[in-house]
Amino acid sequence: MAGQMTRNKIVVRKGDSFDVVMQFRHGELQPMDLSQCLLTMSVRRQNGELLFTKIGEIIEVLSGKVRLKLLPKDTDIDPGVYKTDIQLTLKNGDVHTVFPQEINQVGAFIVTEEVTEA
Repeated sequence: MAGQMTRNKIVVRKGDSFDVVMQFRHGELQPMDLSQCLLTMSVRRQNGELLFTKIGEIIEVLSGKVRLKLLPKDTDIDPGVYKTDIQLTLKNGDVHTVFPQEINQVGAFIVTEEVTEA
């Protein structure tokens, strides 16, 4: 799983898999129940053209853990900097952008060059 996630960017090598794992909590301690929630990630070119959308897989409902599984087909795009965000839709319909964490920034999805081609 070659990749890295920081507060405002996700970096992955072209053609690699990468799991973005997130855990949601109420405040600092109490895990969030993700029953009937939806996590969605969109990646776009700088001009706004949609490259792909991923739906998160809830891996631990009661502890608030979810995974966005990036596959080689998702990251097999030209190396460069793309725009991304991740939104959590709650069961009551409320939508929260949870990535990037800085509210005044656009999330960066960075694809780096590969050396070994499959």
